[in-house]
Amino acid sequence: MTDSTRAATRPAGTTGAQRGVSAPSSGPEAPISAPEKTAGKSSRVGDKVFSSLATASGAFVVAVIAAIAIFLLIRAVPALQVNHVNFLFSREWDTRDPANMSFGIFDLAWITIASSVVALVIAMPLSGGIALFLTRYAPKNLARPFAYIVDLLAAVPSVVYGLWGFLVLGPFLKPVSNWLNETLGWIPIFGQGNIAQVDSGANVFTAGIVLAVMIIPTITGVTREVFARTPDAQIEGALALGATRWEVIKTTVWPFGRNGFVGGSMLGLGRALGETMALTIILSATTAPPGYSIFDSGATFASKIALGSAEFNNNLQVGAYISAGLVLFIITFAVNAIARWIESAAGAKGKS
Repeated sequence: MTDSTRAATRPAGTTGAQRGVSAPSSGPEAPISAPEKTAGKSSRVGDKVFSSLATASGAFVVAVIAAIAIFLLIRAVPALQVNHVNFLFSREWDTRDPANMSFGIFDLAWITIASSVVALVIAMPLSGGIALFLTRYAPKNLARPFAYIVDLLAAVPSVVYGLWGFLVLGPFLKPVSNWLNETLGWIPIFGQGNIAQVDSGANVFTAGIVLAVMIIPTITGVTREVFARTPDAQIEGALALGATRWEVIKTTVWPFGRNGFVGGSMLGLGRALGETMALTIILSATTAPPGYSIFDSGATFASKIALGSAEFNNNLQVGAYISAGLVLFIITFAVNAIARWIESAAGAKGKS
């Protein structure tokens, strides 16, 4: 067959590559054009700049935390050296005379921990229920605005919460306080407090409820995000086996999000431990030493520092309050570190 005959029998539109003619190589040995080289260099420069900024930001945060800890330690040590009582276990607090100071944090630790525990006992089940409602029960057109409303609770100033707790919630809770004291008064935690009347609203019970309202957005936000990430395959599998909605939550959603719920609760606890203005307003009804009742009044670490600001005219006096702040810093840092660790464990579990 001649060449002209072969050409006539080829299909129309056949390219050289389809006829077996090799195309120019585009592998590693092919030359790279100038625009491609420029784009590659700019991309690498952008990566380096972004990596440097991210690293510097992380290092800056660590440096700030370390600087705060060093500052507190340096200012607290001189006052602790002239303290005449045991700092951790003494119930006395007298810093009026810089030459004869006696200060301990036992009462401060009790009021702080008691009010925070009351807040957690109330806020954890409410936050878990709200998170389940928003992610598994509420229709989407209702879940989104309801979630916004819950998040807005975090925007209310703490002084407003304090005034509401002292003027409105405390008097409203008088019947409840009286009933708890009369019914369960044989238990020390429900016994008569150190204020004139147990039905006064200026006590740990009221402060705990106010704190619960304040930390609900924190716990709910974290828990809602974790519950929403439950794998759809697990939920659909449970439904395919005939599980009810509650059984789906119990067997898939809750096991998947339990660590996140606990981590969010720990973050809320950190928020409650450091609250200042609301508890200063509610718990400043008396200076009498507290007992071990939720109807006690007194001062937390933060409110004690706020109330003692008038004494900040001597380095040793300031150091006494800073030493209390150092303990609060350590407690809050430890609580938040535990919360982050629990959240990381939950995230690793979800990825696996």
